[in-house]
Amino acid sequence: MSVESSLVFVLAAVAVVVVVRWIANRTGLPAAALLPIIGVGYALLPGPNMSLDPDIVLTLLLPPLLYSAALDSSLHGIRRNLRTVMSLSVILVLLTALAIGFCFAWFVTGATLAAGIAIGAAVAPPDPVAALAVGRRVGLPPKIVTLIQGEGLLNDATALTILSVAVAAATGDDFSLPSALGRFLIAAAGGVAVGVLVAFAVRLLSRPLASDPMMANAVSLATPFGAYLIGENVHVSGVLAVVIAGLVVGHHSPRSASGAGRLQTSAVWRLVDFLLEGCVFLLIGQQLPDVVQGLTRYDTTTIVIAVTISLGIVLVLRPVWLVLTQSMPRSLHTWLGGDRSDRDTGDDADGTRLSPADRRRDQRLTRREVVALSWSGTRGVISLAAISTIPLVTDGGVPFPARDLLVFCTFVVVFVTLVGQGLTFAPIVRALGLHAGEKDQARLRNEARSASVQAALAALDELETQEHDDIHAHVIETMRGQLGTRMTRYQGRLTLLRESDSTCLPVSPGYEAALHVRRVAIDAQREELLRWRDAGRLPDVGLRVLERELDHEEGLLPDRPVRRRERT
Repeated sequence: MSVESSLVFVLAAVAVVVVVRWIANRTGLPAAALLPIIGVGYALLPGPNMSLDPDIVLTLLLPPLLYSAALDSSLHGIRRNLRTVMSLSVILVLLTALAIGFCFAWFVTGATLAAGIAIGAAVAPPDPVAALAVGRRVGLPPKIVTLIQGEGLLNDATALTILSVAVAAATGDDFSLPSALGRFLIAAAGGVAVGVLVAFAVRLLSRPLASDPMMANAVSLATPFGAYLIGENVHVSGVLAVVIAGLVVGHHSPRSASGAGRLQTSAVWRLVDFLLEGCVFLLIGQQLPDVVQGLTRYDTTTIVIAVTISLGIVLVLRPVWLVLTQSMPRSLHTWLGGDRSDRDTGDDADGTRLSPADRRRDQRLTRREVVALSWSGTRGVISLAAISTIPLVTDGGVPFPARDLLVFCTFVVVFVTLVGQGLTFAPIVRALGLHAGEKDQARLRNEARSASVQAALAALDELETQEHDDIHAHVIETMRGQLGTRMTRYQGRLTLLRESDSTCLPVSPGYEAALHVRRVAIDAQREELLRWRDAGRLPDVGLRVLERELDHEEGLLPDRPVRRRERT
């Protein structure tokens, strides 16, 4: 494919991603479920197609996607629910791989135990992109979102390690269970260590670069690739190194990065996510011709049995495991995925006393939450990339057992879960009545805002006690008045939230009117600046500076439908 053809192909892919995103916003359907369908439709048409290169996916696509997700995750939330996250991302992945492996060895002609475990490891880790996109739109509770995020961040490292061990056993390398277990522990511990070291290095670089958002962004974009390459080159989990680096950097970003740097970094990573995720889901559907090409040597019965085993275990084992871990006795439940609040003391693992709000958040999953979490296990491109790394032949020169069948079963699992679960997840969540407590979250945010303003007022009081001239006194008094106005607004909002009996977010006519007035004022200022620019009174450089100020002011306003002024 020539350079021009490749460029046309990429531009067409971006155009499709943008159009599908627009359709998804209008219809409420998840783009992650629509794009693979379009990819399959394109693959069936004559013309050039793009094959999935596992090395490109694992080296160029997966690190930035995982790093961005880790930056957006809550380290406190994952740590609070660590046992549940580890239960899903380690134990459930291992059980899925073993269950599929043994069933393939028993029921699928030509498959071995190692080959079965290889496909089991490939299809075991969910890709939470589709579920999270839908979940945020329908308002999933924060705890469920944290569990889905945490599981999606950590399960890839488990699956890829199991896959490498299974492939080594299938290709003829010496295999022993103690050696495999030791390899897994070394890969995990080493990945964590590399991730922490990379995050520490990024924090050291962030301080001198904090004044230059462009340089800080360059470091941020390079970090996931650096963490992955370092991890892989020292023979530990590069995937886990990326995740840990993202979690630590994201947790310390409020202290180490400047405000301008955080705003720009957030915008850059949102764009990276949008383009990469869209192209990846489109690429999944385009693999259909390559996948079905190698099925001619298998009879229909063998294909049906293999697909049924793969898809059935993936869909059934997850809810069974969740129900079991939530139904176990308290001590065993705590060890296998229970939450800290199940302890009678209500203490956190570090000995600190959990607040009543934390204990409520950390209670066992309800039945409705179990159902929602059970249906959030959509698979993604990591499964296809992982199964594609299986070699064509073993060390003895014979073909890898049932390789083409394994690839086809993986494609079916990915496509069915992405499309089937992706399209039905939102209706199921709505039917279950699960939604985030918007009122409680808004109250918490306003309490935090009030506390931050109170801290600012205390800092002004301390500054006022120091020696200063009349100018400083006037500036301090002006700032105190502005903060006081802001505090009054926050306290009024808090009063409205506390007095409301509804579980929904209360709407104050005065508050909505104030938002409308501020937007009208910003629009008027922007229009006047454009008139100055068009009349030649204001250069474009000056317009961009003033427009950026208005953009930041508008960005502080809550996301509300904009009511345009009526023109007379």
